[in-house]
Amino acid sequence: MSSSLVDKAAAREHSMTLRDYAIRYGFIVLLIGLIAYFAVAAEGFASPQSAVFIFQSVAITGVLALGVTATLVVGGFDLSIGSVATSAMMAASYAMVVLEQNAIVAVIACLVIGVIVGLINGWLIVYMRVPDLLATLGMMFLLLGLQRIPTEGRSIATGMTMPDGSVANGKFSEAFLALGRHRIDFFIPNLIPVSVVVLVVLALLIWFFLEYTRFGRMMYAVGSNERAAELAGAPVKAYKIWAYVISGVFASIGGILLAARLGRGDIASGNNLLLDAVAAALIGYAVLGAAKPNAFGTAVGAVFVGVLLQGLTMMNAPYYTQDFVKGAVLVVALVFTFALSGRGKR
Repeated sequence: MSSSLVDKAAAREHSMTLRDYAIRYGFIVLLIGLIAYFAVAAEGFASPQSAVFIFQSVAITGVLALGVTATLVVGGFDLSIGSVATSAMMAASYAMVVLEQNAIVAVIACLVIGVIVGLINGWLIVYMRVPDLLATLGMMFLLLGLQRIPTEGRSIATGMTMPDGSVANGKFSEAFLALGRHRIDFFIPNLIPVSVVVLVVLALLIWFFLEYTRFGRMMYAVGSNERAAELAGAPVKAYKIWAYVISGVFASIGGILLAARLGRGDIASGNNLLLDAVAAALIGYAVLGAAKPNAFGTAVGAVFVGVLLQGLTMMNAPYYTQDFVKGAVLVVALVFTFALSGRGKR
């Protein structure tokens, strides 16, 4: 009898260990399996050219998703990142093409937009007590309209006719375009876009910041239990505002990379940025069983979204099925993380 009970206990322990392994590494295995499937099922998926498209997509999505991660860490959420990115893209295009300014002025203008939007979002949420979803949703619609006003809803390109009848003769500088188009040699010549290097650097910075600095750890404390952090003397309001500033700046950087990639200010180019970035950030919860917002998981989530969309596109899947597939994967990832791990809110 005693031996039987011991055997059952050992079996339960073994079963829990397998479950823990599944929770921790299941999503990584899924990503590897997805890449292998598309490499076989989609002709040309494993080619260097396909890899470049994936990298370029991942870079922009990943940068925006890292910004979302910063707000998730403090228990918030930012729905305005897509419109901030497109506003930054339009601002950079307007500065260089219409105002004929150099790349430095354009980049500074974009970053200033990100900081201002982040401060306004933070002020509305912290001091005006507007729920984060409503505040950032309102900002999203405001920016969607604002970015169209200078050109009356037209995309910005060299030689375009402005609403006042003048012609925009400026052009994108080569140094600026290199951010989105130049590729570096890494094992295979001309494979890694500069934008991916930007993503890796930003991911490492935000990872180190959140995991190994007091400021970052306090942000996690605020998101875990805001009241307890406040009673411990932490400046909770400042941490939350800074999280939205970080999100705004990262979204602006994503807009800069998008403008550099396209070489024009395309009004419709940022339509899916919000959904893709949010999906990447939330998928990050499932990576290595983290069950919390984290920079590494977000970066892996961005790779997953990029691989998924590129694979579906190369298999000629109808465009209207892509959001459905992304949503299904996101739901499965989150259910897998929280239901199986038994960890709800931290």
